[in-house]
Amino acid sequence: MVIGINDAERIHPADITIFHEDWVADSLQDDGLQSKAYITSTEFHAPGHTVVRAPYKPLSNDEEDIMLSRFQNRDETAIEEVMFLTALEVARTIADTKGRTQTVYMVGFDFSPASGNARAANTQYSPELTSHRKAGVELQQYILRNALYVLEDSNLDVHHVGSHEFSNLTTEALNEKYRVEVSEPTPAEDQAEELEVPAVEITAEITTNHFGDLDRLEQLVRSAHAAGADWVKVQKRDVEHFYTAEQLAAPYKSPFGTTFGDYRHQLELGKEGFTFLDELTKDLGIKWFASVLDQPSFEWMMEHLDIPLVKLPSTISRKKDYLEYVANNYTGSLVISTGMTDQDYEQWLLETFTKQDTLYLLHCNSAYPTPDEHTNIGVVRHYAQLAEEQASKPGPRIVPGYSSHDFGWMASALAVAAGAGMVEKHVKLGNTEWAHFDAVAVDLTTDAFKEYVDNVRQAQIHVGSTEKKITASEHHKY
Repeated sequence: MVIGINDAERIHPADITIFHEDWVADSLQDDGLQSKAYITSTEFHAPGHTVVRAPYKPLSNDEEDIMLSRFQNRDETAIEEVMFLTALEVARTIADTKGRTQTVYMVGFDFSPASGNARAANTQYSPELTSHRKAGVELQQYILRNALYVLEDSNLDVHHVGSHEFSNLTTEALNEKYRVEVSEPTPAEDQAEELEVPAVEITAEITTNHFGDLDRLEQLVRSAHAAGADWVKVQKRDVEHFYTAEQLAAPYKSPFGTTFGDYRHQLELGKEGFTFLDELTKDLGIKWFASVLDQPSFEWMMEHLDIPLVKLPSTISRKKDYLEYVANNYTGSLVISTGMTDQDYEQWLLETFTKQDTLYLLHCNSAYPTPDEHTNIGVVRHYAQLAEEQASKPGPRIVPGYSSHDFGWMASALAVAAGAGMVEKHVKLGNTEWAHFDAVAVDLTTDAFKEYVDNVRQAQIHVGSTEKKITASEHHKY
């Protein structure tokens, strides 16, 4: 049974639709009534369909607890301003009637009004989204957390489909579960035009923000995948080798112990963690790679894992003995960031790394955050020129890129325009009182990373083709 909110039946036919605003009636009538029954507080008429009237309960200031009390007591059935509560109550009534637990999938509740309408909704009936209404939509995700708590051990098994920390199913996983194939709409034949965009791979740089916790790692990966990333990246270092004994013995308060060593050891993934990451990413259809910061870690990775891509980060750009070891002992593809380096280092890289299949050469600035005036995206254009020069020569293929340590998406979008084939952004999952997060890591419990991905993808569209030609949208005025 499908329970729709507002005019959701325009996207998928519903059995029951719940609404309380007049604009919904206009939308439903215009698109053709598709639900079997309607629950509404309006004077809506639908001949041939069941219409049930229920009072509307607006959400006034500081009345969330009263609304949730109604939801818990079940003494009164009303159309709540947070309408998914009413939908959940309908589902509970169905479960009561059937005498067994009902599984509920909450689809489309992303609480992100800025994302716009579903593609199927090609006309707009709802009033303009005011700041007050936008805040109300965003508030609802917190109310859902409370509702999920209330429904524990109830006759509803609720699965939120999305990318929030309380989500337990992605849209892709839901479609796969029910074997739904989703494809982009095909333009009309007379408007058909192949869209040419440059290939850009987007990496969600997790670093060690999983804290060695596989549940947290899974949430990070699923959220990055839901936002549209192509890769997730983690780190591997041999703690005893990478830090001095004095550093490891230094006091550091964390849930893992009292020293910096206790903290750093917890952040490292072992074989179980990397195997989990590999299997999870394969299931989701996203890829992973790792920054490998020292030779013991590199040797361990080569012995125990089939790692698809290795990164040598800016952190170790001065450790040339280790870098030369990798250059001489690894022929796979490498990502190399060039923060804290100059043109002499660039020349050394090109002379040293000659056996590899592909070199992703990522320009970056090692300041966290990088000031706008120091992003120097022109360097990406320079790397793109190097790639063109290298294309006709023996040796690795060069892919120019940008590792973003600046705020926001603008520099990365400009990097795409400059020729970047990979961009990278640091991500985290909320904050803690004890862990250090770099200032530029975007929080995957918000829409910030999805906004980043969307704007990079938009930049790809703007860059488009390098061939000057007449497009289908052009016409002469005279």
